[in-house]
Amino acid sequence: MDGFYLGLFLLAAFLGGLTTGVAGFAMGLVVSGVWLHIITPIQTAILIVACTLISQSYSIWKLRDALDWRKLAPFIVGGVFGVPLGTMLLGYVDPVYMRFWIGVLLVIFSIYNLAKPALKPVQGNMPADVGIGFFNGMLGGLTGLGGIIVTIWCHLRGWPKDVQRAVFQPIILASGVITIISFHVAGVITMETVKLWALGAPVMLAGVWVGLKFYGKLDEAAFRKVVLWLLLFSGLSLIAPSVMSISELAHALTSR
Repeated sequence: MDGFYLGLFLLAAFLGGLTTGVAGFAMGLVVSGVWLHIITPIQTAILIVACTLISQSYSIWKLRDALDWRKLAPFIVGGVFGVPLGTMLLGYVDPVYMRFWIGVLLVIFSIYNLAKPALKPVQGNMPADVGIGFFNGMLGGLTGLGGIIVTIWCHLRGWPKDVQRAVFQPIILASGVITIISFHVAGVITMETVKLWALGAPVMLAGVWVGLKFYGKLDEAAFRKVVLWLLLFSGLSLIAPSVMSISELAHALTSR
C-alpha cells in the first residue's frame, strides 16, 4: 500500500473512531466506504470487527460508572439464544432482502423520530428486554448487524445517554468477540491484515478519544439527534447496495 492509500486508510480509521466516540456505534459504516476501495472485503470485515473490539472496550471503560449489569443481563441472555438461531437461518433467508427491509425500517424510524419534537419514553420490563436481546442477537447472527435493535430500544426507552451507551456498547462488544473468534476458526485472518490493524488501531483510538471529548459536550437532545441521524445513514447504506443486488438479480432473470 503506497503513501496515498495508506493516508486514506488511516483517515478512515480516525473518522470511524471519532464516530464511535461521539455516538457509540457506526464505525463500520464510516470506514467501509473507504476501506472497500483500498483493501479486500474480507480484510475490511476483519479490521472493522478487530477495531470495534478496541474502540468499544475503551469507550466502555470510560463510561464504566454507568454500567448496570442488572440492566444489561437480560439483553445478554436473550442474545445468547438469538445469535445461534440467526446463524442457522443463514441457509434459509436471503440476507440481501433482509438488509433491504431492515434499511427501510431504519429510515422510516429515523425520519419519523427526527420529525417529532419530543420523545415519549416506552415502558419496558425484563421479559421485553430479553426479547429485544434475542431478536438483536438473531439479527446479528443473520446479517452481522449486532447492536442495531438494542440501540433503537435504548433510544425508545428514553434512558440518559450514558445509560444507553452502557447497554448497547457492551452488546456490540460481545457480538464482535463472537465474530472475531469465527474469523479465527475459519482461518481468514492473515499476517497482512494483522499489520494493517496494527497501523490503524492507534489512529482509530485517537479518533475515539477526540469523539468522547465531543460526546461530553452533548446534552440529551443533541445525543438523541446524533443517534437518529446515524441510524438514518445506516438505513440508507443498507438500502443502496441491496437495491443494486436486487436489480442485478432481476436483470439476470429477465435476460434469460
